[in-house]
Amino acid sequence: MTEQDNVRIDKWLWAARFFKTRSLAADAVDRGRVRIGGEPVKPARSVKVDDKIFIDNGSNRWEVVVLGLSDKRGPAPVAQALYRETEESIVRRENDQEARRLFPEPGSTIKGRPTKRDRRAITRAGG
Repeated sequence: MTEQDNVRIDKWLWAARFFKTRSLAADAVDRGRVRIGGEPVKPARSVKVDDKIFIDNGSNRWEVVVLGLSDKRGPAPVAQALYRETEESIVRRENDQEARRLFPEPGSTIKGRPTKRDRRAITRAGG
């Protein structure tokens, strides 16, 4: 965990293991899926300790408080030491996960373009 003054948000998100690549992190920031203090930011925005960041990577949403700065991707335990997830975020993620388990998307099991049989099954399921 390197203490630095200027770490770009896209590098920090990649180092904290929210995204697999830095380009995916930068793309999410460009699309407005990452906000600091409720404001959309650009990929070059610097992160500071105690910043509250909202992150949406498509499948999960987090609200975290920055505890440390790093622009190097390391092992998962080191990455998890860079932030602390808020209590509301933990509860929301668990609720979202439970909802996905209980009410799966009708077409989520189909890979590629649905066949005629798949389409009929989707229509029967109410989708």
